[in-house]
Amino acid sequence: MAFTAPATADIQEFDFSVDLLRALLWQYDAAANLQALLAAKKAWYDANQTAFWEGWIRDVFDLRTADEFGLAVWSIILDLPLFVSSPPSPEDKPTWGFGSNNANFGNGNFSSKSGSTNDLPLETKRLALRMRYFQLTSSGCVPEVNRFLSYLFGPGEAYLVDTHQMAQIYVFNFPLTWDLKYLFDNFDIFPRPAGVESSYRDATVNSWGFGANNANFGNGNFGAN
Repeated sequence: MAFTAPATADIQEFDFSVDLLRALLWQYDAAANLQALLAAKKAWYDANQTAFWEGWIRDVFDLRTADEFGLAVWSIILDLPLFVSSPPSPEDKPTWGFGSNNANFGNGNFSSKSGSTNDLPLETKRLALRMRYFQLTSSGCVPEVNRFLSYLFGPGEAYLVDTHQMAQIYVFNFPLTWDLKYLFDNFDIFPRPAGVESSYRDATVNSWGFGANNANFGNGNFGAN
């Protein structure tokens, strides 16, 4: 099924409100105490049940607005890590300190033997999971991917080029931050057909060489991504 960027009007709206007063039979219209009990219960449902489901849609279900917990759930579902792992110190620079735990003066240690792990920024997590979801649910054809890129980054900000050699290039017309480069370099999240190689290019980085294709002496180029 081809991807079509959803407009706001196309997104289904859910009404989680519960009108308990509809359960009141006409013969109890004059029962003030019963009506007060039902009104109080309806107010509780409005403040708790409705708020819970609206929060669940916002913080978990919707990848555009999901919070850290919701993104952690999606990370498991889509099998995409949302952290940056750094390797431990090289062997020629061993962890050191005092005693068996390499303690420093504050009872910590000076470096880690197992490396370190850092979370990606919140917006980067949302973007990565949306790309991963689309990768799993799309055919990867160029028109479909370009519609998705326009929806995700904005019109003209990113597009896909088919090189007709079982390879394709994602072109970004804005400077790529370190977190996006980390994602693109370390995770397979670019939508693509089976057997097609994907690469990316930051179009804001100037390439240089000779002629229109920035060729070097071996007919390659000096600075193309």
